[in-house]
Amino acid sequence: MKVIAFERNLQGTGASRRLRIAGKTPGIVYGVGAEPQLIEVDHNALWHALKKEAFHSSILDLEVAGKSQQVLLRDVQYHPFRQLVLHVDFQRVDPSKKLHTKVPLHFMNQESNPAVKTGGAIISHVLAEIEIQCLPGQLPEFIEVDLAKIEAGQSLHAKDITLPAGVTLVSHVESENPVVVSAPVPAGAQAAAEGEETPAAE
Repeated sequence: MKVIAFERNLQGTGASRRLRIAGKTPGIVYGVGAEPQLIEVDHNALWHALKKEAFHSSILDLEVAGKSQQVLLRDVQYHPFRQLVLHVDFQRVDPSKKLHTKVPLHFMNQESNPAVKTGGAIISHVLAEIEIQCLPGQLPEFIEVDLAKIEAGQSLHAKDITLPAGVTLVSHVESENPVVVSAPVPAGAQAAAEGEETPAAE
């Protein structure tokens, strides 16, 4: 995805306010051993881009003054109640160095899961994204989690997810191995199932 930005010379609250009135969002680009660069981005274009999942988890081509650089979106500050982006941060990426970032999880085959269809289980998504590390060229837009075989009462943990080639969990996620999905059976459904199995006493 490509982002067009312009160099910004003035900083401070007053300058930022004037930018926003003019339909621009102030921002900054930092990292990879270069000086931080002040930028401004068209607010409406940024607002619509932020609604796309891939904008938050993909390597972006940021063009400033005719020069392109690869970046990741690192932080967005929103106005507390207005539809307004106050500030945006991008981090430059080095193609030869691994990066740490969060990617969204896409859950597959939930509707066809036997535990849901016949076992009365309710699949609960505990995590919507997961923190991984990889080289920039191997960064996936999302990671698929197959729920076809999760059984009633079971949980799926981070280390159960099949990761794309070159992608690994960051060390703290690896060690904690948090629950990603659980498939509890509600007490009512369980009691009903037990009642069907137990013949009525004469």
